[in-house]
Amino acid sequence: MKFLITGAGGQLGREWTETLQQKGLPHMPFNSGDLDITDYDKVRHIISSVNPDVIINCAAYTDVEGAEDFPEKAFQVNRDAVRNLAAECKKNNTILVHFSTDYVFPGNSEDMKQFPDGYPEEAETGPINIYGKSKLEGEAAIRDSGADHLIIRVSWLCGKYGGNFVKTMLRLSKEKENLKVVDDQFGSPTFTESLINATHFLIDTNKMGTYHFTSKGIISWYDYASAIFEMSGRDISIQKVPSSEFQFKAERPAFSKLSTEKIESLNSKLISNWKTGLQKLLNQLG
Repeated sequence: MKFLITGAGGQLGREWTETLQQKGLPHMPFNSGDLDITDYDKVRHIISSVNPDVIINCAAYTDVEGAEDFPEKAFQVNRDAVRNLAAECKKNNTILVHFSTDYVFPGNSEDMKQFPDGYPEEAETGPINIYGKSKLEGEAAIRDSGADHLIIRVSWLCGKYGGNFVKTMLRLSKEKENLKVVDDQFGSPTFTESLINATHFLIDTNKMGTYHFTSKGIISWYDYASAIFEMSGRDISIQKVPSSEFQFKAERPAFSKLSTEKIESLNSKLISNWKTGLQKLLNQLG
């Protein structure tokens, strides 16, 4: 099985490339400089040249704040380019693996009561910011294409490469003595290594459709930060604050936990507690 990776220079793409290399699986990684997925002619040429069995699409516009200022760019990358990828996958009988987001859901208090274990895949969507809307329309474009696909929604993505909350907290612990972290947004982190293992399982067992993948447990960003500092032995004072303390252009969902019941029914060993994943990541980061 031959893989083509888009967005190979990012947090998830770099780990995909490393994993496939370690497994000895044929793969062709393309970072954004090598392949701009909004360039349809280039996409078509490369897919026909490589002729992959699976495309792992790690390319995305993920700047939640930036999407409010540049919505055209967000939709161009997260919807239009994804539609083109899916069309080529349909034409070439290639499987498209695409990563989406918890931000496709509204994340209100009513949903938190209705889905205490997290949003199931079939829950009604309703994004409250441009980023979430662009990702949701990208999902729809894939489903409408008729291509064989896996859409995997993740939340609070963290790994050893790129920028993420864990690495930001570790950096700030060296720069500051006091820190404010929001305590009214709830979810659970997704760790890149576990995500890749789960995706491999779905591919190898010929599963298609939409799946949620994240860790067990529901926490706030404050809970997450507290655990990062405690597990890494960092001495820093943190203060709980409401989201209103920060002036964001993009509204954030207060609840974005994803239910993993669907994937757990296939293989319960794929999902671990968030503390287990965090400790493993901290060990990798040294």
